[in-house]
Amino acid sequence: MKYIKPFISEIPWKYSWYYSAMSLFESQSENRQSGEPERCLQANNREFNTLFGYPNNTIKTSKYNVLNFLPLNLFEQFQRLANAYFLILLFLQLIPQISSLAWYTTVIPLMVVLSITAVKDAIDDLKRHQNDNQVNNRSVLVLTNGRMKEDKWMNIQVGDIVKVENNQSVTADMLLLSSSEPYSLTYIETAELDGETNLKVKQAISVTSDMENNLKLLSAFDGEVRCESPNNKLDKFAGILTYKGKNYILDHDKLLLRGCVIRNTDWCYGLVIYTGPDTKLMQNCGKSTFKRTHIDHLMNVLVLWIFLFLGSMCFILAVGHGIWENKKGYYFQNFLPWKEYVSSSVVSAILMFWSYFIILNTVVPISLYVSVEIIRLGNSYYINWDRKMFYAPKNTPAQARTTTLNEELGQVKYVFSDKTGTLTQNIMIFKKCSINGTLYGDVYDKNGQRVEVSEKTEKVDFSYNKLADPKFSFYDKTLVEAVKRGDGRVHLFFLSLSLCHTVMSEEKVEGELVYQAQSPDEGALVTAARNFGFAFRSRTSETITVVEMGETKVYQLLAILDFDNVRKRMSVIVRTPEDRVMLFCKGADTIVCQLLHPSCRSLGDVTMEHLDDFAIEGLRTLMVAYRELDNAFFQAWSKKHSEACLSLEDRENKISNVSEEIEKDLMLLGATAIEDKLQDGVLETIITLNKAKIKMWTLTGDKQETAVNIAHACNIFEDEMDEIFIVEGKDDETIWQELRSARAKMKPESLLESDPVNSYLTMKPKMPFKIPEEVPNGNYGLVINGYSLAYALEGNLELELLRTACMCKAVICCRMTPLQKAQVVELVKRYKKVVTLAIGDGANDVSMIKAAHIGIGISGQEGMQAMLNSDYAFCQFHYLRRLLLVHGRWSYNRMCKFLSYFFYKNFVFTLVHFWYAFFSGFSAQTVYDTWFITFYNLVYTSLPVLGLSLFDQDVNETWSLRFPELYEPGQHNLYFNKKEFIALETTYWTMISHFFIWGSLGFYFCVLFFLYSDGLCLMFPNVFQFLGVARNILKLPQLWLSLVLSVVLCMLPVIGYQFLKPLFWPVSVDKVIDRIHHCMRHPLPPPIRTKVKHASSRRSAYAFSHKQGFGALITSGKTMKGKPKKSSLLKK
Repeated sequence: MKYIKPFISEIPWKYSWYYSAMSLFESQSENRQSGEPERCLQANNREFNTLFGYPNNTIKTSKYNVLNFLPLNLFEQFQRLANAYFLILLFLQLIPQISSLAWYTTVIPLMVVLSITAVKDAIDDLKRHQNDNQVNNRSVLVLTNGRMKEDKWMNIQVGDIVKVENNQSVTADMLLLSSSEPYSLTYIETAELDGETNLKVKQAISVTSDMENNLKLLSAFDGEVRCESPNNKLDKFAGILTYKGKNYILDHDKLLLRGCVIRNTDWCYGLVIYTGPDTKLMQNCGKSTFKRTHIDHLMNVLVLWIFLFLGSMCFILAVGHGIWENKKGYYFQNFLPWKEYVSSSVVSAILMFWSYFIILNTVVPISLYVSVEIIRLGNSYYINWDRKMFYAPKNTPAQARTTTLNEELGQVKYVFSDKTGTLTQNIMIFKKCSINGTLYGDVYDKNGQRVEVSEKTEKVDFSYNKLADPKFSFYDKTLVEAVKRGDGRVHLFFLSLSLCHTVMSEEKVEGELVYQAQSPDEGALVTAARNFGFAFRSRTSETITVVEMGETKVYQLLAILDFDNVRKRMSVIVRTPEDRVMLFCKGADTIVCQLLHPSCRSLGDVTMEHLDDFAIEGLRTLMVAYRELDNAFFQAWSKKHSEACLSLEDRENKISNVSEEIEKDLMLLGATAIEDKLQDGVLETIITLNKAKIKMWTLTGDKQETAVNIAHACNIFEDEMDEIFIVEGKDDETIWQELRSARAKMKPESLLESDPVNSYLTMKPKMPFKIPEEVPNGNYGLVINGYSLAYALEGNLELELLRTACMCKAVICCRMTPLQKAQVVELVKRYKKVVTLAIGDGANDVSMIKAAHIGIGISGQEGMQAMLNSDYAFCQFHYLRRLLLVHGRWSYNRMCKFLSYFFYKNFVFTLVHFWYAFFSGFSAQTVYDTWFITFYNLVYTSLPVLGLSLFDQDVNETWSLRFPELYEPGQHNLYFNKKEFIALETTYWTMISHFFIWGSLGFYFCVLFFLYSDGLCLMFPNVFQFLGVARNILKLPQLWLSLVLSVVLCMLPVIGYQFLKPLFWPVSVDKVIDRIHHCMRHPLPPPIRTKVKHASSRRSAYAFSHKQGFGALITSGKTMKGKPKKSSLLKK
């Protein structure tokens, strides 16, 4: 149908869209198997867009629906070998020639097991459905038949025009058409996408911005968009809008992505491009996978071994039966005749093999998985009920959203954490400053002694300032006193902060200022200046209005020299009301100190000492300076600057060179110190995790400098580290050299061909293989950005990256896309074969949360997406310490003891049958009566092991947290593996434990006397055939002697092993337990709580946004509320 295209213009429009759609639809169908080549859509034309089969705006995080639940859930459950085994066993029992037990003895337990697990899975998935429905049923305004109509998110389709208002989330990925702001600018916050809360700006193309909110024009808009197919690239978009015969280029700056929040913009209209699963947010979410623990995999292996063991026993007994029948049974047929289908002893032996396969089935305990689920459920409730993980400000408890991963919490080796909102509160606080050589921010008592700021510390009273922000807190009164007494340098310092920025101001209510900053640092500085009496109130393209100590002053804005990653500073040039031309500059101290006038040398030395003090406390610092300019000099410079801005070649370098001409001989005013406030307990938690030998990797979408600052502040990067490697190459070869260079310093022999890992890799082992742990010769850190990571994750470099990164104690990956986060987690999972945990709070963390063995969502500032896709959820990062070291370790220990005991008791029970076969002619007779077999697993032996598995504690929570080294055995799976096989051991006796142990034993005797009572035997002689047996047997002293001897002989090896093991084969945990016992006998005095210092000599420099600021936008005049008339636009 390609011939249609040249004639489209001749066809009436109401038909032409149909033919063009069919043409494109056929060409797309030809390439469907290679993915959607490009997307074509038309505004306000659902009939046209429906032809392409685009999905609606529904999202789905659940695994099941009504139709696929039963087959999919059964498929997952029968991946457990024990369940598959009992299904095979059921079919065997239907064969009368070999069945020695009734078929329902297998069907009923199997149905119970499958039903309990299915109900649990259904409940878990129902919660996901409810969360999906909550999102899908949000309301949005959509343009329908010329008017705005409220509809649900899930009903939005490609090509619809929707209206989004201030502080609302964007419904789908949509092309910005118009907004309430001048030139259709729209300010957005992208925290759910990239973790950044700083403001970003989008702008509609001029042809659609003129439609504003005119519903008639918007309804008539029939532009056609051709763009790239759905993908996960958050910062890329390419397309063409065809409207009224003209083509308009579309790029990423015109696209509003689902998950963004509209800020500082009353309303905006958008044309929906991608919906539901096609949105970039959902493309980065990854797929839901069925997570199974390492112990689950190990249980399957052990069950397979047990199958082989069972087959061996059946084979031995079948051979024994064949020999017995051949030598004795054949001649004994007058008393024990063969069945008609038995023609020889060989046939009888074959049938007996399958009979024993049924009789000895108890060696593979079907109740194992039900018991495991009960234990996991109980331990999940402990997490939900833990009041020490309850966050009172939000009235939110910790939540175990799955019950299948509890013991995995006790085996974590790698933690992958987001930064913004996870480690930090995403709140910048103006903490201290240095002005003219005087440090402000410390608090002293009456004796002149410095005191720590606490909740009881009295705050500075800003009531004298009507424009003060009531949420701003400061504690040093001397700074306010300096402001009030008119200290010229202090006034100039805060005036600089109120002028040198690109913050937008909004004042909907008189006196209530709302700042929208492109970086939270800028917002904190401008807010500080506002509270100390220099309130930035408004701006135009040519002026800045500041309220100085109650007096409104208007400054003429002459130029903004904006921030970028090379300059690491920004400057503004203003003309004061007194007609003075002033340049104000702020930036990284390493840059600004080089631009200072020689007369500032002594002041600079004092200020640098203060900066060192700020760095020790982990604060983010920058220097503030100014310069008064001669009017003639400025006019000459302004001409050069204008020429550089209009240059078509090498514009950026020319502007930079011109800027350097005026940004020199600066007079130092001082420095600021901002706290990127960490969440409570983050520092202590990371120190504890390090002691537990858990490696911490930070995966963030933020820029490198900010991420490294936080890593130092929260002790991920320690000052004692020998070196921190930075990988920032832009091609394969450079990155390969950087990685190998780092590895050469950490472990030079790792580059030799004789190195064991290299030797192993040269053999090209089959996937999946495990890369052994490599120990470096020191303490190192690694920093790598997303651009370099894109190359490093390729096949030929990923092993180099992994080996280098895993040698480091901590790794920071910055400027990452959500998909890259998942790829890093998958890389470690694939080659290290250890338990991984991912923790985050935004939608950009969902992919890594799903990829990791354990995903944790934090209910934070960035929406609910992370929590909805997580396995566990809570409100504070420091709860992770308790989740792993207390609940995780207990769950792992309990599960290991349970499994060891469970396999042990079933082997004991089954091997009696094996031994009895030698005394019964290998005839597949049971040694126990039916009721004992029925109650053995159900009652007699279930309660003690459940009590152990739900309540046992080797040490209490206090010791678990004080000695993180206790966590190490779980990482190496020392307590339950292919070599360990221990019996029952209870280390924490409670009343419930005593009740379960002794109560179970007492219950056994009660049931015994009841089942063998005279009454039952007389009433049901065919069922209860052992009249008086219990009464007579229990009178014999030989029985009691046998019981005592059996218990003692069974326990002696275990007790002896546990006594000798710490003496001859001690492990680190044994030494820790000894220390705990010593501390319990000789209590130590309570530790003196001291403030943890960030002993960092490193300066955390200018932590502004990684992108260009709003400078060019401000000076262009596009932020003015009053739009210029069209005539003025034409003149331009």
